[in-house]
Amino acid sequence: MALLARPNSRCRGFTLIEVLVVVVIVGIISAVVLMSTTLVRDDRELQQEAKRLSSLIALASDEALFQGRDLGLEFMRNSYRFVEYDPYLGQWNEIVGDDLLKTRVLPESLHLELAIEGRRVQLNEQPAETNNDKTDSINTREPTYTPHALILSSGELSPFQLSVLRESDRREFAVTVTAEGNVEVADAIDDER
Repeated sequence: MALLARPNSRCRGFTLIEVLVVVVIVGIISAVVLMSTTLVRDDRELQQEAKRLSSLIALASDEALFQGRDLGLEFMRNSYRFVEYDPYLGQWNEIVGDDLLKTRVLPESLHLELAIEGRRVQLNEQPAETNNDKTDSINTREPTYTPHALILSSGELSPFQLSVLRESDRREFAVTVTAEGNVEVADAIDDER
C-alpha cells in the first residue's frame, strides 16, 4: 500500500513586513512614474511657449514686410507684447484688436530671460508705458519708449536670445534671432550634448 503524503498542515502565508515592503516598493515606483510624466508634460509646455513665440515673430516679420509697418517686441518677466511704430506721431503704441499679436502671458511656473548682444537684460514685471502723453519742452526731454527687439518693414530683425525657463529646475528652451533674421528654437539640454 502506497503511503500518501500528507499535506503540510501548516501553510505559510505572507508576513506583515513582507506586505509592507511590497506596498512601499509599489509606492516608490508610482511616485517616480508620476514625476517623470509631469516633467515630460512641463517640457512640452516649455517647448510649446518657445515655438509659439518663434512663430509669432515670423508672422510679425511677414506682416511688417507686407504691410510696411515697423513692429517691436517688448519682453517682461512673465509675458511679452508686440508694439507698432507710428511714424506720424513718432512713438510706439501697443497693438490692440489683433488676436495674433496681442500680449501673451506665460504660465505661472515659467519666466523669460533676455540677452541682447551677449548681455543679459533686466526685465520688468509690467510693460512700460508706450504713449508719450507729455509735451516735451526744450529743456527737459523725457526718454522715449523703445521695445527690446525691432521687426522692421525692411525685413530686418534685431538679434537677441530669449530663454523660456521653468523656475523649479531651471530647465529652458532658447529662442534665438540671428543677425541674418533667422529664428531658431533650441533645447538647452540638447545644446550641451
